[in-house]
Amino acid sequence: MNLYLLRHGETVYNRDGLGLGRLDVALTERGEQQTAAAAARMAGVPLDRIFTSPLSRARRLAEAIGGERGIAVEPRDELLELDVGLTEGMTFRQMREEHAEFLQVWAGDDGLHMPMPGGESLGDVAARLALFAAELRTLDAKSVAVVSHNFVTKLLICELLGLEPGRWRTFSVDVASLCTLRLQNGRATVQAINDCCHLDSLNVDVNTRSL
Repeated sequence: MNLYLLRHGETVYNRDGLGLGRLDVALTERGEQQTAAAAARMAGVPLDRIFTSPLSRARRLAEAIGGERGIAVEPRDELLELDVGLTEGMTFRQMREEHAEFLQVWAGDDGLHMPMPGGESLGDVAARLALFAAELRTLDAKSVAVVSHNFVTKLLICELLGLEPGRWRTFSVDVASLCTLRLQNGRATVQAINDCCHLDSLNVDVNTRSL
């Protein structure tokens, strides 16, 4: 099975470096453009199933990918982003000032099991994704798309590859990026990580306007 993991497009929170978890915020104009570009990238890919986080920024991309395929988009609570609790909407500077002790542990070896202030831990996310990954391995499908979020995509990749969840820090998953894995006989292999080629024209436009 070919598995396509996509992250939603840009929101104001992503753009401005603010904490973002379960808050259901809209895409920026650029996020909408990224969504259209990612959907166009997937247009020629045959798909049997499309799973998505219930949050609108992810569903927007899932529905764009679904387009006129006649495939129902399937929201799954397992794909909700990390609940960042009290840090929702905070700048990193505010987090350092108000939750310095948390950040110290978060950056260390025990960070995986440290709950966000008033929220959940990455270990909690990894646990719910383990069940979803097990389901993916047994699907009778040739090609599946999963649209979700930063931490969810990283932890799902770790789970599918048999990596420790703490390895999520070793790779990037940018907004509107595509990661491609091949699942065969219960094992996963990487085809691409953080593929953003479909966004190149948008990046050129931005660079041109800034000159």
